[in-house]
Amino acid sequence: MQTETSGLDRFDRAILAVLTVEGRVSITELARRIGLSKSPTQARLRRLEETGVVRGYRAIVDPIRLGLDHVAFVEVKLSDTGEHALAAFNNAVTAIAEIEQAHLIAGNFDYLLKVRTADMRAYRRVLADRISTLPGVASTSTYVAMEAVKEDGLGDVT
Repeated sequence: MQTETSGLDRFDRAILAVLTVEGRVSITELARRIGLSKSPTQARLRRLEETGVVRGYRAIVDPIRLGLDHVAFVEVKLSDTGEHALAAFNNAVTAIAEIEQAHLIAGNFDYLLKVRTADMRAYRRVLADRISTLPGVASTSTYVAMEAVKEDGLGDVT
């Protein structure tokens, strides 16, 4: 994926700053906040969506209120790190709902996964039945989070 930010001006960045905090803001209110009229604001937003800078809109739910307050970070070492092996792992990991994030890492292990479950028992089932059986997994190491200090999305985009 290409990261192209050179074409974003101060109005585009202002739109992004508002949307990252309040994705349901009306076009009229968005235009007022960034200091443009409604039509150019709407055109800019449409361009940001079409070019993939704005990938979508969604509700941010509180996982703890849903009973999903167990977070574990899992280091995964693969037995093979060739392109086909990485692609197979990448495809398989996307099918596991409990894995919130998966990152290919440059370091002593290959992937870092953020896994969210209801409790340790549920995590152990996910680890044994799903993560350990992913293509090419040689070993895993788990680190359980005691408290989330910061879990926001993007910071300042301006």
